[in-house]
Amino acid sequence: MPTVAPLDLDGHVLAVEFLGDVPFFANANGTFHRLDGGDRVCEAHQGMLTVIRDPYSESLISGGEDGKVLRIAADGSVSEIATAPRKWISQVAAGPQGAVAYSYGKSSLVRLADGTTKEFPEERTVEGLAFAPKGLRIAAARYNGVSLHWVGMSAKPVDLEWKGAHTGVTFSPDGNFLVTSMQENALHGWKLDSKPGAEARHMRMTGYPAKVKSLSWSVKGKWLASSGAPAAIVWPFQGKDGPMGKAPLELGTRANIMATAVKFHPLEDILAIGFIDGMILAVRIADSKEALLRRPGKGAVTAMSWSKDGKLLAFASEAGDCGVVDISA
Repeated sequence: MPTVAPLDLDGHVLAVEFLGDVPFFANANGTFHRLDGGDRVCEAHQGMLTVIRDPYSESLISGGEDGKVLRIAADGSVSEIATAPRKWISQVAAGPQGAVAYSYGKSSLVRLADGTTKEFPEERTVEGLAFAPKGLRIAAARYNGVSLHWVGMSAKPVDLEWKGAHTGVTFSPDGNFLVTSMQENALHGWKLDSKPGAEARHMRMTGYPAKVKSLSWSVKGKWLASSGAPAAIVWPFQGKDGPMGKAPLELGTRANIMATAVKFHPLEDILAIGFIDGMILAVRIADSKEALLRRPGKGAVTAMSWSKDGKLLAFASEAGDCGVVDISA
């Protein structure tokens, strides 16, 4: 059994991310807790709504009920990227060249490194944002589909339509696929054709007993893991058509106990799975071998994050029951 360093925080913990070897726990009350030789608290928002790790720098991007978009550096210092008074910033994304996207209401906005901001209006409320891995392009999930915008061009957006409420969006690491989580118990995907004007092809990923709230791509993008069932549902994306016509893997199956968070290891095809009762399993894709990382705790696991070398796994729960698992031992 690996060693677990527990941390008991007040309230709902939205996210946990590593900057270097230091885990940052993001509390809905607006504070960050840095576990760096003790619990160090950074004041950030009057009510926090969303946090992501910037994949292009050692920093976090957060949005809050106070209308602020903030960058949190590895030393815990906080700087303001943008502000929208009296708006709730519930979606943020980090892109190449220092670009940061955020949304409120029916608008997606992208702030570039030189301080200029571009606004992309939508017909419906923006529910999810993601930058494409190549080129300065953003996807905005909304009711009845996704809009794709080239940030540096005034071209019309590419609209990917599919009926229903799309609540989150992610690109595959190679940029060939786009997947949304939906208000119904399903994922929807598009195979993005690189030829201009070509139709994107649909992928339906259904059969979940609950809503999918957590998604994670494997390090080389061959697999997409998801929560929303009494196991992690892992879709194959190795072939040119992704999961079309293929069955997913079901890893870490537990009778009637839902998986609530999934996170792939940064170096190997190993998946951490957090459950509604606080238990965490690690499962190897190659042979489905399981290892218990944490026994059941107080609340559902809401988020997990691996350190860059994959030796530490930080976890957060809706009850503030958090910590770090050291698997190197």
